[in-house]
Amino acid sequence: MKGIWEETKAAIKLTIPKHCFRMWIEPLQLIKCTAESIVLSSHNFFSKKRVLDNYGALIESELKRVAGKEYRLFIEVNETKVHSKSNTDDNLQLQLPNINVCPQNGRFMRKDFTFDHFVVGGNNDFAYSASLSLASRKKSHQNSLFLLSKTGMGKSHLSQAIGNHILSQHPSERLYYMTAEDFSNEMIHAFQHNAINTFKGKYRNQCDVLLLEDVHYLSGKERTQIELALTLDTLFESGKKIIFSSCCLPAEMPKLNDKLRSRLSCSLISNIDPPDFRTRVRILQRKAKHYGHNLSEDVIHYLAAELTEDVRQLESGLIGVTAKSSLLGSPIDLMLAESVVKNIVRYRKNITIDAIKKLVCKYYNISIAEIVSSSRKQSILRPRQIAIYLSRRYTDSPLQTIGRSFNRYHATALHSIGAVDRGLKENGPTQKQVEFFCNRLEAGKF
Repeated sequence: MKGIWEETKAAIKLTIPKHCFRMWIEPLQLIKCTAESIVLSSHNFFSKKRVLDNYGALIESELKRVAGKEYRLFIEVNETKVHSKSNTDDNLQLQLPNINVCPQNGRFMRKDFTFDHFVVGGNNDFAYSASLSLASRKKSHQNSLFLLSKTGMGKSHLSQAIGNHILSQHPSERLYYMTAEDFSNEMIHAFQHNAINTFKGKYRNQCDVLLLEDVHYLSGKERTQIELALTLDTLFESGKKIIFSSCCLPAEMPKLNDKLRSRLSCSLISNIDPPDFRTRVRILQRKAKHYGHNLSEDVIHYLAAELTEDVRQLESGLIGVTAKSSLLGSPIDLMLAESVVKNIVRYRKNITIDAIKKLVCKYYNISIAEIVSSSRKQSILRPRQIAIYLSRRYTDSPLQTIGRSFNRYHATALHSIGAVDRGLKENGPTQKQVEFFCNRLEAGKF
């Protein structure tokens, strides 16, 4: 029954937002199962009520599909009570759901992003060793690390592994995990609410470990760069640990002031390259075991040979194969794997920046000359931003090449991608338009 529950969770993960899955579904544990019911454990009454109200029907539906029969869902509370010295009922404290490790401030860190779950190969062994060394040593001459790679290569995994390791060994450490955009937004909010001194004190005096992702998004944000550089000065002088991640080197980031560029460049720069075949095989084996799937060696080797771009593509292939097998009730064999893989890799080989331009221009009824012009009209600007975003997502072209294709600088291309990313989070017109283009491109209709 444990296998059925894990398969059910994997199916639910594909149907609800990731943060909702991590918050409410992932912490649920199987306690027991009878012929008619399944009993799961939750960590408090709030979590139990939330799951039953919002996901109960979905869980029962997926259980029926996976197991082939109906089960009634029950959730029991496995609460941990923390008593004060007086040991009275008024001093009970219930634990929050056992989701990802939460640092003192910033974003949640995934609890499975640890060094033990990271697959080491020739493409990332130096970055792994540097990360483990920084996380393990209390005193070190090298207290800052710069993780460099394309999207989907594992730099976020290593960054969070450092944080998870430090918190496991030193729970009292004040650790902040966030993106550069989070830092910038928080600083702007502090200025708007006359709380800039509190903001400065928080990072300069109350931070032992700073994990800052996607620092390339600071390009062109002059005021944020100045504040971050001053903060880094204080942290460096105090011997605090700082971990950066980015898709480009400090020297290649446009519109970055010299002081911040110098601070970033002083870090130990560790590059992560795409995994080779043997490493891809081990990644698939590790992930298949983690999710409780049994794949033959032939299928794993086929996936590793075809899905060569990054770790995320490997995981997408694994999820696609197992999900299709579950939905159709078919065995996971080479034929099924081929049917999944062709939909993942087929469109990427044919999609070009020019093809994306033509598709977007046709949809918005504008010309190629207009989309690459200097016009800032909203009717031109928005299609241009979406086309740049799609070019980054569906081609292997570097940002500089994408920018030049639209007569734009590297920094402008970054800004366009960020603007579309923000629009996608709002669940509005931008999301629907981007989904439309993605469906067209992935179906080869361009």
